[in-house]
Amino acid sequence: MKKFSFPEGFLWGGAIAANQSEGAYLEGGKGLTTVDLMPTGKNRWDIATGTVDSFKPKEEEFYPSHEAIDFYHRYKEDIALFAEMGFKALRISISWARIFPNGDDEQPNEAGLKFYDDLFDELLKHGIQPVVTIAHFDVPVHLVEKYGSWRNRKLVHFFETYAKTIFKRYKDKVKYWMTFNEINMLLHLPFVGAGLVFKEGENKLQIQYQAAHHQLVASALAVKACHEIIPDAKIGCMLAAGMTYPYTCNPDDVYKAMEKDRESFFFIDVQSRGAYPGYAIRFFKDNQLSIDMEDGDEELLKNGTVDYIGFSYYGSRATSTDPEILKQIGSGNVFASVENPYLEKSEWGWPIDAKGFRITANQLYDRYQKPLFVVENGLGAVDEVTPEGEINDDYRIDYLRKHVAAMGEAIQDGVEILGYTSWGPIDIISASTGEMKKRYGYIYVDKDNEGHGTLSRMKKKSFYWYKEVIASNGGNLD
Repeated sequence: MKKFSFPEGFLWGGAIAANQSEGAYLEGGKGLTTVDLMPTGKNRWDIATGTVDSFKPKEEEFYPSHEAIDFYHRYKEDIALFAEMGFKALRISISWARIFPNGDDEQPNEAGLKFYDDLFDELLKHGIQPVVTIAHFDVPVHLVEKYGSWRNRKLVHFFETYAKTIFKRYKDKVKYWMTFNEINMLLHLPFVGAGLVFKEGENKLQIQYQAAHHQLVASALAVKACHEIIPDAKIGCMLAAGMTYPYTCNPDDVYKAMEKDRESFFFIDVQSRGAYPGYAIRFFKDNQLSIDMEDGDEELLKNGTVDYIGFSYYGSRATSTDPEILKQIGSGNVFASVENPYLEKSEWGWPIDAKGFRITANQLYDRYQKPLFVVENGLGAVDEVTPEGEINDDYRIDYLRKHVAAMGEAIQDGVEILGYTSWGPIDIISASTGEMKKRYGYIYVDKDNEGHGTLSRMKKKSFYWYKEVIASNGGNLD
């Protein structure tokens, strides 16, 4: 394996989300969030895309977020394991409903604020920098039920209040922030990304892009507040990234691939460049979409641009204009993609493309000329515990080795990357399927898809591999 030289102070670590790890879903004064209404099984996808018939959990359903892996009570044990691996950073999210249980409360919930105080103190005690996402797929349910979630302009104010509250509280503990996790997911899983619920006959596209505008304004306000309250902090955006390849060199395929990439770049273009791009304005016109903007919004977007680009990368995508080729669209990922014959796939049908990681990093850096932060990357797979109590996840090591090497190549290409927090350093609930058997971690959690298990933690083979990667600052990937 080629030896790579990563920058001094490179932030190696892992990433989790509150709604997939904490559990304790109504403990400490926390309110219901959107993910608390997402069961496992056949109904999950309909809810994720905006068909929600109840704003309360149903007795007959199993909701994996309610207990998750109980990080809320076990975080000290888990952070000690992350520290043993040598983590320099841990990306987490704050649950909005732990701080403001209803979202529109007059005063924050002190028990929720204290929980994250204690969590950040524990990280800092071990020399681990918190990297905090303000909104990671969990809108307070009250805001959905009363206001229609992000379709309503009032959420901009509620979000700004929430952001300012946590900036003031944690200004001495958190120096890396992100506004919205995978903000482009609003177009693919609108309930997950923005708490959107649709009624029959509504213009979904209009609602989605109006909600997007509200999130973009809220992001700009959060950036402004962060810079004022914590001048030495960095605040970024976050994209679910992955290069879209044209299936052939037919110019029609090439143009369609560009359009597919622009669906996602639209959000980051606004957050990074500070204005709506021309192609988006044409798209709104061609699709008879009218975005309601208030006076001052354009100035807010212009002055509220992010400091860095956070992104997740799991694989590339491919598209075609050929109806026969389009029949080969895979079903494994949220992003519909024509199957790429040059790539292997994961057990869940996701394309594995380490070279695409390098291409995507270059693409983002060329486009924005701002530092990048790889805040998600990993392999979901079924892990088996041997009779000797070992978990030999060589397939995960192979995936990560190739992707870290590709990141090293991107850095040599001149791409500025702040750090790498691989997804799910400990097994957590899958965001897309709600499963536990789809594992990403270096640390195994004894729990199954039905919620059974001791929740005990166990080190996998990849635990020791990643420990050596961090100790060598990426120099030893063997």
